[in-house]
Amino acid sequence: MSDKPEASDVQKRPPNNNLLFAVIILIVVACAAAFVLLKPSDETSTRTEVEQTVEEQPMMEIKPENDPVVDAPSVTPEKPTEMAVPTQRPAEPVPEVKPLPTLDESDSVVVAKMDEYLSDSVMSLMVTDDVIRRGVVFIDNLAKGKVAAKHTPVVKPEEKFTVTEGDILTIDPNSYERYTPYVKIFTSMSAAQAVRMYDEYKPLINNAYTEIGYGDDEFNQTLEDAIDLLLDTPEPEGDLPLLRDSVTFQYAFSEWEDLPAAQKQLLRMGPENMKKVKAALRNIKAQLESK
Repeated sequence: MSDKPEASDVQKRPPNNNLLFAVIILIVVACAAAFVLLKPSDETSTRTEVEQTVEEQPMMEIKPENDPVVDAPSVTPEKPTEMAVPTQRPAEPVPEVKPLPTLDESDSVVVAKMDEYLSDSVMSLMVTDDVIRRGVVFIDNLAKGKVAAKHTPVVKPEEKFTVTEGDILTIDPNSYERYTPYVKIFTSMSAAQAVRMYDEYKPLINNAYTEIGYGDDEFNQTLEDAIDLLLDTPEPEGDLPLLRDSVTFQYAFSEWEDLPAAQKQLLRMGPENMKKVKAALRNIKAQLESK
């Protein structure tokens, strides 16, 4: 289990940090429901009411007495009643919808919305340049089990990775706490909020995905593959022994060390954090599958 993240398969920007949090990008892609641009509601239809026609009583016409022939009574044709002109209720104003920016200009829009609705402490964890491209490349690598260190969506934790040295070498539980603020951000969002935001910015996400050589509208499957890979991360029962490898560390047992880098990153968050992240991922997956 090396404490150094692996390099990205796809590099389009110089690195902003050298450590990443393996699942927070799912927030960046679906940045918060509060940013969702309102779509115009359908114009309220008005009902046309027509007054019912009032029938006139037939009038009898009597012939004079000296007329030898008595004709049958004639009926005067009904006079058509004029149609009442319905009163048209004024249409409700349709809210103005701003079009999405171009991919190159999207950072200012996304970051401004983030700053408007998220706290300063949350914003301080975010990498705010090339947000959508960064997220797309990161998740593309994540779906393959890799960690794209140069495209991390958040800044690295300030606290250092530490171990506990005893009869066996294990991860210090304080190292797990480094990721707690990131997990709180992720789990504070509802799955519906995340998916609505993802849908709103999906055209820009697809544009970014085609830039790195994929077809249009293929990113949805990649996102689901990334979620499935993280959900498949095994959950250890107890501490995992480590081996020191120069200035880094590895898991002592091959079944853990041979896991994909993305799953090992999730393991390093600790058992409690991992359970919370998996629960949030299951909810997001259910929302995506119900669409």
